[in-house]
Amino acid sequence: MNIQYRTPNIECRKLMLALVLLCSCALMFFAVGCNNKRPDRSRLTEKQIDNLQQEKTQLQKQLDKSEGKNEELRNQIQVLAGLPSEVKGENLYRLQSVKIGGYTNFYDKDKDGKKEKLIVYLQPIDEDGDLRKVAGSVDVQLWDLSKDNGQALLGEWNVGPEKLKTLWFTALMTHYKLTFDVPEKIGESKEHLTVKVNFTDYLTGKVFKEQKVIEP
Repeated sequence: MNIQYRTPNIECRKLMLALVLLCSCALMFFAVGCNNKRPDRSRLTEKQIDNLQQEKTQLQKQLDKSEGKNEELRNQIQVLAGLPSEVKGENLYRLQSVKIGGYTNFYDKDKDGKKEKLIVYLQPIDEDGDLRKVAGSVDVQLWDLSKDNGQALLGEWNVGPEKLKTLWFTALMTHYKLTFDVPEKIGESKEHLTVKVNFTDYLTGKVFKEQKVIEP
């Protein structure tokens, strides 16, 4: 397994270039301030230099943070490179499918008689038939397939990895529980609507597609 890592990365180079430009600007403003004897112009120059110094400090903090992330990535690469081949990549697990739970439907959250929430239950399943909490992202679409193409798509949402990992539940049922706001007219629809899901597994890069009809 050949792994190449180049440092600094693009983000670090941009930050370092910004620091150099800021330092150059600060020196230029300082020189102008020294050669200009008018009090108003001098005070303005000192303020500009102070602002540049603050920006330089902020950029330095961002640069330090980026360098810290690079060091963390280097350590991760070293660990992955040292793993035996039988536990690398998708051999850590093999996700086979993503199931949309049977309770997926519209819900009246505040009990006012109007269904304003769409709740989608997702269950990632591995090759052994076990449910897995998997790092990834989810794209959800709501369709009325009885309408023309221009009006068939009623809503779409995305759930990123940071949010997704907080939506895993194991009480009573094991699943991801995704909740979305929907317009009132959609929640009150009497038509059969279709939920389509694209689940991207971040370990293998595979995309699992599934859809389910919601009964009115």
